[in-house]
Amino acid sequence: MSPVPEAGPHPEGRPALRRCVAGEPEEFASNYWGSRALLSAAADLPGPFTDLFSLEAADELLSRRGLRTPFLRIAKNGAVVGDGQFTGPAGVGAEIGDQVRDDKVAALFASGNTVVLQALHRTWPPLVDFATQLSADAGHPVQINAYITPAESQGFSAHYDVHDVFVLQVAGEKHWTVHEPVHVDPLRSQPWTDHAPAVAAAARDRAPVVDAVLRPGDALYVPRGFLHSAKTLGGVSAHLTVGLHTMTRYLLVQELAALAAGQAELRTALPLGLDPGDPTQLAAELEKVAALFAEVVQTASAEDLAARLRRRTWSGNRPAPLPPLAHAAAIAGLAVGTAVRLRAGLRYRLVPGDPVLLQLPDRTVSLPKATADAVTRLCEGGEVKVGELPGLDDADQLVLVRRLMTEAVLVASTP
Repeated sequence: MSPVPEAGPHPEGRPALRRCVAGEPEEFASNYWGSRALLSAAADLPGPFTDLFSLEAADELLSRRGLRTPFLRIAKNGAVVGDGQFTGPAGVGAEIGDQVRDDKVAALFASGNTVVLQALHRTWPPLVDFATQLSADAGHPVQINAYITPAESQGFSAHYDVHDVFVLQVAGEKHWTVHEPVHVDPLRSQPWTDHAPAVAAAARDRAPVVDAVLRPGDALYVPRGFLHSAKTLGGVSAHLTVGLHTMTRYLLVQELAALAAGQAELRTALPLGLDPGDPTQLAAELEKVAALFAEVVQTASAEDLAARLRRRTWSGNRPAPLPPLAHAAAIAGLAVGTAVRLRAGLRYRLVPGDPVLLQLPDRTVSLPKATADAVTRLCEGGEVKVGELPGLDDADQLVLVRRLMTEAVLVASTP
């Protein structure tokens, strides 16, 4: 049996990605990903975004869901409002002082401030599911914020993000301006404020690559580093900012450096009395370190890096939510004939051998060699019933499925 690649790599058709860009995903990957902005009209996309979010959803989150900081930001003309202006305790039994005050948010919004609901991929169920799917489609971790802006207002001035962004217009109209980068492919440690004068000058003097009004159902792709700003037209505007936390080649360099910590000579202290600011004194040490690090780079294997990257990146998005009480009941009631399936969005790698290894984001599950065919079938996706797995009798199938449900790899299929 050959090794099985990690789960959910690119599902058939990439349905979430197709909602964000017009045309075929392969064309987007070849011609736009990381290099060019793309405006997609509603008519060229599968449908509007009202199933994902709405102004009514924003009101519910702000008034009934007990949000706390940092799940909310408020800003106006590029200046962020202090948390104390819209938070406070929530009454008897909920005295924690950083909970969102709906009355204060209402007053700030009425005075022209933009409301930013952050991390909706953790707090709003339709977007939890959408983020799980898009992360599987794109292969990069996903975060989702919502920006609700009053009429004729601007929340943030021209800036760039350190991650790629899909803008999904939900309600109202917003005029977007996008310019070429002043700093190409910024890392997370290189925010736009490091280049604020150049950003302001480029936004003022350069011709934009996108100058358009987004209406409900339209989408805009903005690669990291591209300058952008937006202003609401007419009534209230709401859009989702879907951020892809792009993994880069520099990430591999960082992990190679981490691997170098296993090299004892690289952990050796620098000479006593060395002045690190003196290039002459530093030259000899640099030569030694460069040679030692080159040895690490030349001997490192893809498997060495993959093990580290699994821990670092696979946990960027959680798999589909797991209802603890219902899941515990399903484990207790497991029987021959029970239908189960792989937990949606779970990243894994199945390695055959003795034992069979199921590598997960935070741990590795070891299973007997005899379970190899059954585990492969379970990890292929789709519904499967206990009693129908290959290579095991009913009793052993129950043991295997119960183990994988306890590890939150499998869940009971819902009718």
